[in-house]
Parts: sequence; structure tokens; C-alpha cells
Amino acid sequence: MAPLDGLRVLDLTMWRPGPYTTQLLAQLGADVIKVEPPGGEPMRMFQGHFDLLNRRKRSIVLDLKTDAGRERCLELAADAEVFVEGFRPGVADRLGVGDAELRARNPRLVYCSISGYGADGPLAQVPGHDVNYRAYAATLPPDAASPSLEELPVADMAAATMAAFAITAACLRARATGEGDRIDLGMADVLAHWTSTVPEALRPQPVTPPRPDQVTHVTGPVPGYGVYATKDGLKITLGVVSEERLWAATCRALGLDEAADVPFAERLGRVAELDADVAAAIARLTRDEAMERLSAAGAPVAPLLTGAEMLDLDHFRARGVLDAGPVRTTAHPPLPGGPVAGLDEHRGEGWRHLTD
Repeated sequence: MAPLDGLRVLDLTMWRPGPYTTQLLAQLGADVIKVEPPGGEPMRMFQGHFDLLNRRKRSIVLDLKTDAGRERCLELAADAEVFVEGFRPGVADRLGVGDAELRARNPRLVYCSISGYGADGPLAQVPGHDVNYRAYAATLPPDAASPSLEELPVADMAAATMAAFAITAACLRARATGEGDRIDLGMADVLAHWTSTVPEALRPQPVTPPRPDQVTHVTGPVPGYGVYATKDGLKITLGVVSEERLWAATCRALGLDEAADVPFAERLGRVAELDADVAAAIARLTRDEAMERLSAAGAPVAPLLTGAEMLDLDHFRARGVLDAGPVRTTAHPPLPGGPVAGLDEHRGEGWRHLTD
């Protein structure tokens, strides 16, 4: 018998972080039902990636925009122990499968939301992908270049692993007390907390910016995904993958209107050309100018921050990431940071007695 044998997990996630989370649970014995939209998860277009992230699960198709699809999802959630979703904040509620709705019907349910920047805070509604989360969390070095297609998506995998840990901990509590929980996990939060555990002297530090003519742009895996130098020698990241609306928003913010309607399939055949246009447009702006334009347009943009800049960012401060850690729960909040024990300080003491 596997450690999580019999644990019922309803999985509404797509792409990488959520599916890897639930696969970790499935490989420990959980019964995972993967809910896909009509036509299937978009990741099925990349079958090699999809297969590696969705083993040992079952699949059903439900259209949550219909009454029948939503009701079937609610029926399954009523008998589940875990519900995992990866929508942008607010979408699950609009679809009728939010935390309040499901936990009202099933108080024991552990409801886990995985998003880029978490369910609240100044960046909550900002779109993004792995490279953006790494930039905000100061896990990219000052000389970072655009990642290759083969580079490990650190934020995605770190968040998935943290989510599996948080879900397991919450289930342990729910089985003992009958009270479930809501887990709010931001991918950027996990990496920011990692950065905060590194002594300040070892974190990424400001460097003398090179002149624009000294910077060579490295093309990423698709146009609009990677690290881009700005006129003042600083850097931003863009996280466009296949999304047509994010590509269009990026192009229009940068004055590349003629490329805004180029579909993803065509963009894949013109990677070097289109990404060079994006890089050239950004190189004509300062970092602040690029951030202002791209953010206003709804593009997936993030500045490449140093460790000090990350620690001072209002988003991570508002979410309490640096003190209490990256896992945020509703019913049983994590404990804040505490004192560090002196050597052999507690000699002769045994286990604490529970008070609740």
C-alpha cells in the first residue's frame, strides 16, 4: 500500500505546476481525477511534456461553463479530500467552483489554489510565466539571458513540490479534525522565500550596467519569452508563450502593431525575427518606461530584481512571504518566524504537549 493510498484528489489544473503537484500525489497512491475542458488540456499539443506530468491519473472532460459540467464537478468535489485549481485569481469563483462554494458543501476539503503571484497582493492579477516569477524573486543573476527550451522551469517545479507538501500537511490535519483548509500558493512566493534564506552578501547584487551596444540579446524558445535589456542597462523579462492575447498586448505596448495578430504557429516559424523586433523595441526604453507600458497593456512582464529590491517589494511584504513562508492557509495559518535555539538550550526537555 502506498503512503497516500485512497486519498481522493480532483485536479482542475493545466500546463505544468498543477499537473506536477497532482502527479506527485498520484505517485504516492492518491486517486487523481483530472478534469479537462472540451477538446482537452492545451498541453496535450505537446504530448511529450503532457505525458511526463500526467501519469497515474484518470481523465474526464467537463465544460464548467455549462450547468451540467459544473454540477458534475460539484458532485465529485463533495466526495473528494483535495481540490486543486490553477486559474488566475477570481476565475474559479466565477465558474462556481471557488473555495467558499466547495467547502460549504464539503467542510473536510483541502482546497489548493496555485497561481503566479498568489490570490491577493499588488501583483495578484498580473499575468506571467516561469521567467517572470524568477525575475521578481531575484533568482536570476544580473547577467541572465533568455532561457532555452531545455532549461528547467524552476518556479513551476518548486511551486508544485511545495504545493504537494502543503496539501499533504493540510490533509493530515483535516483527517484528524474534520476541518479542511484553503491553500493559497504563489509560484513567485516560493522562490522569494528561497532567496530570503540566503545571507544578504550572497544574494544577487547591483552591477554596473553595460552600455546598450555591449549587450547581445539571446533569443528565447518563443518570441516574447525571455530576458531583455533596456536603454539604461537594466533588464526586464517577458513571459509570452502560446497565448494570443498576451502576444498582442506585448506587441501593441511596444509599437509592433503589425506583428500583434501573428498566430502562435506562425510565430514558431519566425522566432529569431520576431524576438529581435521585441528586443530592439525594449532596448529603446528605460526599465521603468518598459514596465509602465507593458504593465498597462496587460503583458506578462517583470523586472529583473536584485536581492535587496526583492526584499523591499510591496507584494511579498503584503503576503508575509519573507516571515511566515510561501504556504498561506486560511483555517490553520503557518506560524511566523521564531527564535533560534542556542546550542543544547533544551537539554532534558521532551515533546511538547498539545493544547488544542
